[in-house]
Amino acid sequence: MNTIQVHEEIKETNLSYMMLAQQMIRDDKASAIFRLGVSEELADLINGLSPAQLMKMAASNMLLCRFRFDERLLLNMITDYNKDRMMSHTHATILMAAQTPELLAA
Repeated sequence: MNTIQVHEEIKETNLSYMMLAQQMIRDDKASAIFRLGVSEELADLINGLSPAQLMKMAASNMLLCRFRFDERLLLNMITDYNKDRMMSHTHATILMAAQTPELLAA
């Protein structure tokens, strides 16, 4: 994959992510803040973006979304396919909920 292809893939991913984030915020703001790992202020900002602004942001050569699983424990809980899979997901969700958006952005 060459640099141009990578940039196009990033643009598509960014646009899809921003459109999804905006829709999630409009549908259920509290849930979106948790699922996206953003502050209320950032959620309001994303919600207020025009289509032109979304397109401009999507054109960035940096991914706008990122993995929130900085801790190996969280990653293992979500990817572990044992018999207690539901409990692993629930436990991971509880741990994620305890983190503030500022911590996730670090």
